[in-house]
Amino acid sequence: MPLNLSRLARLGLLATAVVAIVAVGAGTAMAVSSSSPAPSAAPSSGSLVVRIGQLQDPDNLNPFIGIQGLDYQIWHLNYDFLVGFDAKTLAPRPELATSWTVSPDGKTWTFQTRPGVKWQDGVPFTAADVAFTFNYIVKNNLSNLAVYTDGITGARATGPNTVQISTRAPKANMLRMVVPILPQHIWSKISGKAASASFQNKPPIIGTGPFQVVEWASHRYVHLKANPNYWGGAPHISDLYILTYTNADTMASDLKLGNIDAAVDVPFAEFRSLSSTPGIHTSKGAAWQFSELAFNCYASPGSKGNPVLRDQVFRQALNYAIDRNKIVATAFNGYAQPGSSLIVPYSPFHWQPPATDMFTYDPAKANQMLEAAGYKMGKDGYRTTKQGKPLTLRLMVTTDSPANVVAGKLAVQWFKNVGVKVTLSVVDPGVLTSAQYQFSGNTYTPNWDMFMWYWTQDVDPAFMVSIYTPAQSTGYGWNDCLWTDPAYTKLSNEAATTIDQAQRIPLVQQAQKIFYYASPYAIMAYPYQLEAWNTNKWTGWTQAPAAAGSAIYNYNNIDTYRNLQPNASAKSSGGAKGILIAIIVVAALVIAGLLAFFLRRGRSRVIEA
Repeated sequence: MPLNLSRLARLGLLATAVVAIVAVGAGTAMAVSSSSPAPSAAPSSGSLVVRIGQLQDPDNLNPFIGIQGLDYQIWHLNYDFLVGFDAKTLAPRPELATSWTVSPDGKTWTFQTRPGVKWQDGVPFTAADVAFTFNYIVKNNLSNLAVYTDGITGARATGPNTVQISTRAPKANMLRMVVPILPQHIWSKISGKAASASFQNKPPIIGTGPFQVVEWASHRYVHLKANPNYWGGAPHISDLYILTYTNADTMASDLKLGNIDAAVDVPFAEFRSLSSTPGIHTSKGAAWQFSELAFNCYASPGSKGNPVLRDQVFRQALNYAIDRNKIVATAFNGYAQPGSSLIVPYSPFHWQPPATDMFTYDPAKANQMLEAAGYKMGKDGYRTTKQGKPLTLRLMVTTDSPANVVAGKLAVQWFKNVGVKVTLSVVDPGVLTSAQYQFSGNTYTPNWDMFMWYWTQDVDPAFMVSIYTPAQSTGYGWNDCLWTDPAYTKLSNEAATTIDQAQRIPLVQQAQKIFYYASPYAIMAYPYQLEAWNTNKWTGWTQAPAAAGSAIYNYNNIDTYRNLQPNASAKSSGGAKGILIAIIVVAALVIAGLLAFFLRRGRSRVIEA
């Protein structure tokens, strides 16, 4: 007769089993994170290994397919740019180019490239690789990076260490392009079609950068090894692991235990705790990021978004229904600034709406605008379309932003208060991107109404401002809200060809003004980048910009990983004793997880107002 165990009895057996596992773990002195399995091949005992915890997983290691900020971080570690960024000021800094000049008409740039550099497979790097990279992007219109090469007509190597880049007009962001320089002897064998669709760029990835990606275990980790022949000097560490966590609290616990050396997107409560933990430094850095609520403004027949969102008045009304101060206080626990316009407030290009025109929290005004625009309130307390049909909007928020998940739940209630019915879905980022870039045959059919996500923007505003133009709205570009405006596009184009910053700033600010009033986004907050790192074990953590920016998650900044080295004053971490403590804590987490699994009731990820 089979045993008939109660739930508590089963849990007791499970707990006993876990205790047994702890005993075995103590005997073998090995700790493994419950969220991020250990790398399959551990480095040798003499290696200097740094482990970074992240909540993101790389989207794709191919620079013409991946779209996440983490992807760009990894590419900049593996590949060099032509011109990089000074960590202290974020000003242009020589990277593969040692110097440059521009013609009087601003249309011809000449770069002297670094001699003696080799690709990580030993093949010599030359200026021909630079010319190939830019021509490859331009000729194949590889949209991921074409947004940076826009305006370039061609490039040619005029010598082994000289490359000339020609443009249709002066190019304002020539020295701030986030373009990895690729090896011609590898990428010339890959068609442009494959590069933008199917080529996976599997490790080991050949670049000239300070590190090389040698392994990627999806949803687990990326393993990079130091380049011993790096032209700027070999990094002090031997291996870098970027670990993907599914639980931010576990990540913070692992940092406390010493299982990882740094963490990005530290939970708010744990951030305060880590701030008082000896040997851990916490940073509330400028993230060059905003969190937004996006509206599907696509007006073509293929759109599967709700047509009411094409109405500017409707979008403005929803902007007034959002309490940004509440989002900062509740969703971000105070670790953010209220949002307003496209360019972050740390930039000289930022435009701040006048107080009289701000989308402040005003549900009465939102109700008045919706009523006047013809969205009548039904007997059920929800508004109808102008045609009198029921109105329900879909809102997606992504799992990689816990703050946006909270903000999404708040927004559902705020929209309910003005009579707009919303269903909320918490989804993996891949689900959202699939909905954004959905095609039916050759017809672009974006299948979403609203989403909350975030943008991490460049130091130069050219990319961010260029997104909301017709060229980026085809289903293959970056325009996620699918809003365009002729006056905005004109300003974007003018700003892109204005090199003088004093003349360029008002153009970028006027474009932001148009975008703000049109309301294709409700920009909710400018979050701080909450990071923490181990100063007891490592020194060399470098913030960009100095003392105010991010040291870990910042694709403008590779200096941290080049500078990291063991802290000579570090004390012993406790050896097997520390590992045993780690095992016990992990075991406790396992037991807690099992209890939650058996006792919780299942619930849908769709929440209806």
